Amino acid sequence: MARTRSSRSYFQHHWNDEVTTELCSRKTAIDDLEAILALLADDELGRQREQIGPPSSPAHLQAFEAISADKNQFLTVAGLSGDIVGCLQLSFIPGLSRMGLWRGQIESVRVSSRHRGGGIGRELINWGIEECRRRGCGMVQLTTDKSRPDALRFYQDLGFTASHEGMKLALDQ
Repeated sequence: MARTRSSRSYFQHHWNDEVTTELCSRKTAIDDLEAILALLADDELGRQREQIGPPSSPAHLQAFEAISADKNQFLTVAGLSGDIVGCLQLSFIPGLSRMGLWRGQIESVRVSSRHRGGGIGRELINWGIEECRRRGCGMVQLTTDKSRPDALRFYQDLGFTASHEGMKLALDQ
């Protein structure tokens, strides 16, 4: 299976059925890191678990470098009028189950609080689904925190089903 990355993808952002602005999605650069971290901390749960700078923590920098170097990872930002207003990370996971099916894992989906409710998240997720399809994935999966019922409804409205019970185990470091 060929693995190529699209460097830039464009889609229209719709507001009241009229195209008002162009929402641009692109692969991230190191200069985007502070804006991404601010998005990750831009809600109640994020404020509890993220520590943002500047400067970025060494752990954030190492994670960004690892994601950027891995051909099966794609971290993207969505920009509107020159501002970063959203982000998401795609992981492309090969597997032996389901006849060697590749899965797309969607993580770290955020839209800035002042832009929520305008369709940016929907466009970003739909872009992610299409990118997974383009990369040969047969399934797209994600998790959402149980403390975010609005996010659960959002993903269900996009066609995702709560077919599995996810579990996590925090490791001491």
